[in-house]
Amino acid sequence: MGGLLVTTGECGESVRRRCAPLCIVLAIFVAGCEITPEKKAAAVNDINREFRAEYERILAERGTRVFKVGRNEAFDAMRATMLRLGMQIADQDPALGTLNVYGVPDAAAPKPLTPPEWRQAAEADLPRAREIIRRHLGPIIAGFFNFEPEGLAIVMNVTILETRAGSEISLTMRMRETAPPKSDLPRREYPPPTAVRMGLDKIWAQFEQELRAAPRRS
Repeated sequence: MGGLLVTTGECGESVRRRCAPLCIVLAIFVAGCEITPEKKAAAVNDINREFRAEYERILAERGTRVFKVGRNEAFDAMRATMLRLGMQIADQDPALGTLNVYGVPDAAAPKPLTPPEWRQAAEADLPRAREIIRRHLGPIIAGFFNFEPEGLAIVMNVTILETRAGSEISLTMRMRETAPPKSDLPRREYPPPTAVRMGLDKIWAQFEQELRAAPRRS
């Protein structure tokens, strides 16, 4: 008698990700519909458009903060923050107050998020992304879509300006492809909105810890 394989939890999710490209091909065949490159691009463009609008709204709300510290102190604390969260320094200019960092590509989650944080963010935004894909490519293809962390790096720019109130710090965040996607869909440009929100909150919380620890380091 044949067996039935049931996959659940993280193991099941891993199996589904590995099988997704083949499943999508089979789904197209079964559905009997023509999935053209133009339709795929339209689906991803619509996701980008919606995620960009949400990204800009989140940045307006959480991307800029003012701290009652000097610019040099703010720069040192933000640099320490990024390194502590696993980001790498790509470029820095303390005199201008600019810092460019990126997360080393990770098969489980793009930094600064941990794998559990990435799964939480992906689960929150996946229904919306699948609905957009469903409109362009149908429900079968949409059902196999997932946010693939493999081959992605988060790139962040930090700008620190000296103001009368202290230091104004602004953060931006984008995704950079480091390897082709395993699925047959083009890459998105913007992270899932929940991932942006969680990433910014995590950075600000760590930054405040670094500021509090600064006197002990000096």
